[in-house]
Amino acid sequence: MKMRRCISLVLIMMICLLAGGMGVTAKSTPKVYTPENGKKTFSGGSAKLDVSNTAEGYFIATYSGKNKKVKLQVECPDGETYSYNLHGGEEVFPLSAGDGTYKIGIYENVSGNKYSKALQESVKVSVKNTYGPYLYPNQYVNFNAKSEVVKAANTLGKKVTKDIDLVTEVYNYVTSHIKYDYDKASNLETNYTSNPDAVLKGGSGICIDYSAVMASMLRSQGIPTRLEIGYAGKAYHAWISTYIKDSGWVNGIIQFDGKNWSLMDPTFGANSNQEKLKKFIGDGSNYKTKFVY
Repeated sequence: MKMRRCISLVLIMMICLLAGGMGVTAKSTPKVYTPENGKKTFSGGSAKLDVSNTAEGYFIATYSGKNKKVKLQVECPDGETYSYNLHGGEEVFPLSAGDGTYKIGIYENVSGNKYSKALQESVKVSVKNTYGPYLYPNQYVNFNAKSEVVKAANTLGKKVTKDIDLVTEVYNYVTSHIKYDYDKASNLETNYTSNPDAVLKGGSGICIDYSAVMASMLRSQGIPTRLEIGYAGKAYHAWISTYIKDSGWVNGIIQFDGKNWSLMDPTFGANSNQEKLKKFIGDGSNYKTKFVY
């Protein structure tokens, strides 16, 4: 009896292993990365910087004053400078240039285009979690565990076992649920940031909206995803790049045919009227990245 019981247990273990290898078991839902406050902070007037978790690839900026026009400027170690609008309260920002010294400043509007410094600090950063900037939410890829985009991603994640299959599922979902908004593209405000839940609910958006929704969904499933802004030809455009195990970073593409990845960002994939779309974002060729979020 003991021998039979041992053989049965071995068979059960082998079946479980084989089932997992053949993709029978659904992909487990990963944790949603959530930014946290810490003790390493700098303050000046109504401005505050929390740099406690730079090793994870992000920092938190807070503005609690009444000024309606407040800027955050980040001078990166690679020489690039990022400028953001602050909207009040805590907001998360990525350290996408990796290790080095970042000069971070918060500025309040005085009049017209003139700003005064509320707070400025130089912060030496060593990013231990190299994928952290592309897993945590931030101002441009804004989500949390209760977001609708995360719930949708969790549902899709239960259908697959491999990351590449999940990328395809998310791509198909986003491109079939969101239509390109030409009016919005023609009247876009400066430093626009997307609200992924609102975009998904409304069913329309522009290139940065497609990218923010898809990046939010993939990050929530533990797949590092960069939202990239730059140029597609001569047109200013936004797209995403994802990190796939055994393949590395797959840049500017989201379509996989089972063997090869092909260049197709979600904005193009969602629209059959390619000629009309080209007037807004070019033909999708010659992608040049300027900012990464």
